[in-house]
Amino acid sequence: MGRGARGASRLCGWRVGALLMMATVAGGCTAPVGVHRISVREEHEELTRNALTTQEPSDQAEIVLRRYNLVDLYANDPQLALSRLREVVVSGRGDNDELYALAELSYLYAAKSGSKPYAMSAAVYAYAYLFPDDTEQRPEGIDPRYRWACDMYAEALTQALQEPGGRTLRLQGGPYELSFGTIELDFDEHDLIWGSRQLTDIVPVAGYSIYGLRNRYRQPGIGIPLAAETRPIGAGTPADQLVEDKVRVPGTVVMRMFHPRQQIAETTLHGRIDLYAATEQDQVKIDHTEVPLEIDRSATVAITLAESQFWNQELASFLGSATGIKRQSRLVASEPYRPGRIPVVFVHGTNSSNGRWADMVNDLQNDPRIRQRFQFWFFTYDSGNPIAYSAMLLRRALRQAVTSFDPTGRDACLQEMVVIGHSQGGLLTKLTVVDTGSQLWENVSEMPFDEVRLSDQSRALLQEILFVKPLPFVTRVIFIATPHRGSYLASSQLLLRVAEKLISMPREITAVGTDMLAVRDPTKRIVSLERFPTSLDNMSPGNPFIKTLAGIPIAPGVAAHSIIPVEGEEGPLEEGVDGVVAYSSAHIDGVESERVVRPSYHSTQSNPETVDEVRRILLEQAEVHPCAVAPAADKSTLQPHRQ
Repeated sequence: MGRGARGASRLCGWRVGALLMMATVAGGCTAPVGVHRISVREEHEELTRNALTTQEPSDQAEIVLRRYNLVDLYANDPQLALSRLREVVVSGRGDNDELYALAELSYLYAAKSGSKPYAMSAAVYAYAYLFPDDTEQRPEGIDPRYRWACDMYAEALTQALQEPGGRTLRLQGGPYELSFGTIELDFDEHDLIWGSRQLTDIVPVAGYSIYGLRNRYRQPGIGIPLAAETRPIGAGTPADQLVEDKVRVPGTVVMRMFHPRQQIAETTLHGRIDLYAATEQDQVKIDHTEVPLEIDRSATVAITLAESQFWNQELASFLGSATGIKRQSRLVASEPYRPGRIPVVFVHGTNSSNGRWADMVNDLQNDPRIRQRFQFWFFTYDSGNPIAYSAMLLRRALRQAVTSFDPTGRDACLQEMVVIGHSQGGLLTKLTVVDTGSQLWENVSEMPFDEVRLSDQSRALLQEILFVKPLPFVTRVIFIATPHRGSYLASSQLLLRVAEKLISMPREITAVGTDMLAVRDPTKRIVSLERFPTSLDNMSPGNPFIKTLAGIPIAPGVAAHSIIPVEGEEGPLEEGVDGVVAYSSAHIDGVESERVVRPSYHSTQSNPETVDEVRRILLEQAEVHPCAVAPAADKSTLQPHRQ
């Protein structure tokens, strides 16, 4: 064999040996590409991981970083990595994947560094991803990145617009710095006008947890959900004067642009900031498409109650001026009167306040079937006063509202009012839909009213208090835990004596009393009473007032419903109590429906069954009395986009 043949033979032997060695090594190692099993939870965590949940990039964003070899650069110099990724997008080499990654990675860097320019850039990129110039490029809602981009847009925009200190938003036009230039944003100051009030102290609610409400409802959509305080501007209209002084308004801030994907290729961009009150609209038109606004009504209710004095004033509302706090009986609401929506009037009970309706109202107003057809009003009053007097104030407030809001009678919905009363409030409610004739007067005097010698002022007041006619515009009433035949708790002699000493009567009542008791000869006095009764006196089972009222039927044509809580799940219903009122007192004949809620206590307004029954009744009212609701004007169609 020659030298060439021997050399070839040695080379061949080396190759064979090398191959055998590689095969041996490979046989003891894992293949470079393969799979291994993981749990469904691990898979879900991997698929949903993103900058919002873990403060780390999502897998989708990391894919883009790997695609352009930017992983190490983003870790070491995120600003340079973002600049290079923007070059990819601007050059046209990227599509939705790259634009989403640019939004998420800019958001992540802004969140970690506190940079407002990068926060505004993230909002711009996210908006461009969500609302491209070509609607065919819009991401599908089934893509999880769509929801992530909405949330990153809102959080990044919040960071960019927050006042120093971080609690409220500063809404103003002008230039805002970006990581790659500036964006000039317009803002119309008229967005801050809500009826005859101005929106102030605009607080983003996403950073708040709430307590005390059973449910927190969030309407998913676009924008920053907020709760704005209101401040009166001048006297206002009667409709605006209905608004409670301390109420906050739910709303949304949206920053938008015209042709965003074209604009992000420039260093000077243009857009605008819009502020929407949720009472006016809950969606907005973007590129001819209706998009829901992000709204958190529950957080707004919670903040309003936390900032108000409702809880502190409950005792004051029972004792009257004896506490040194004068509380005006008043009809209030969380928004101005809205034509085309049926009013629902809530009347609280003894030693209570409007805040006790919070859970029920929270559930009802977050049901669009209810929210779009009804408006919620609340009657507040000093609950220690005589019941007939408080009921007179309720009727007076409702009459004044109808006359002031709709003097020409054009709003049919205003004539289909629903009144809901809890406990003592149920008795006030009944006194809006009965014809008492002279029965209440006969409880206090044997002398015919026409023969009584009184001042004109006292006569007019007594006529209004004791001679009751049904309000023609109240067509449905709901009694909740109402002591139609009195409360055994109210008959406590100790409680009655304490109430007699502490509860202070309003001046106009004491003036009437002075007039009625002016005759010194007891045999010629108009009444035999030595003092006016408190509400507890009125609700004592043996009191003539409660016995007389229980026997007066509800006016024809009025639909009435009872909701009666009962403690415990077992035992005869006829012997049931709710801790304050017995079933036998709350039950009345002639109602269209009676819902017994058990187990439940007297304060049943938050009970899901109670709320469900009120919802059912309101939907029935809307079906029986349909009213046309004018759609809210969308200001996106009234104001052109700035180019």
